[in-house]
Amino acid sequence: MNTTAASFFIDPNLYTNRPQDPAGRLPKELRTYDLLDQLGISYQRIDHSPTATIQDCQDIDKRLGIEICKNLFLCNGQKTKFYLLMLPGTKKFRTAVLSKQIGSSRLSFAEPEPMQQFLDITPGSVSVLGLMNDWENRVQLLIDKSVIDCHEWIGCHPCINTSSLKIATSDLLEKFLPAIHHSYILVDLP
Repeated sequence: MNTTAASFFIDPNLYTNRPQDPAGRLPKELRTYDLLDQLGISYQRIDHSPTATIQDCQDIDKRLGIEICKNLFLCNGQKTKFYLLMLPGTKKFRTAVLSKQIGSSRLSFAEPEPMQQFLDITPGSVSVLGLMNDWENRVQLLIDKSVIDCHEWIGCHPCINTSSLKIATSDLLEKFLPAIHHSYILVDLP
């Protein structure tokens, strides 16, 4: 995203609940808050201009006191298996290392169409919370070990990149994933 600091907006308020006014919010974002509220998962929320890259999230990270996770939507060479990889925002992704760990050859970034079809999200809005829309479990979640070992909190989008949430990692693992019937594979990326 090529924006200047002056044109990038971050709401100065830090919210601890869903938006009070749903006007202008997409249904998928509102469904995300519905599920988090139903599961009793507390979160902090900050609203901002659209973010397209992890670099765009640096000021948001500071405001939330976390590191936004990098979420990558991947597929195998045959485009028959799909993965959502969560790793720290500052960590580099190396395809060969991950491919070997999960026994899948020729991993690459998946096209936007299956991302939309399976997770109801678009590029720039990739989030672990999108798994709530994957009713057929077509996407396997991969979590880098350092996300669990070193991060008490995770940062992610509520299925749209105009808000960011701070959620306890334990709530993601112990409440959210079981509720949506998704498991994860722990990977260890250098």
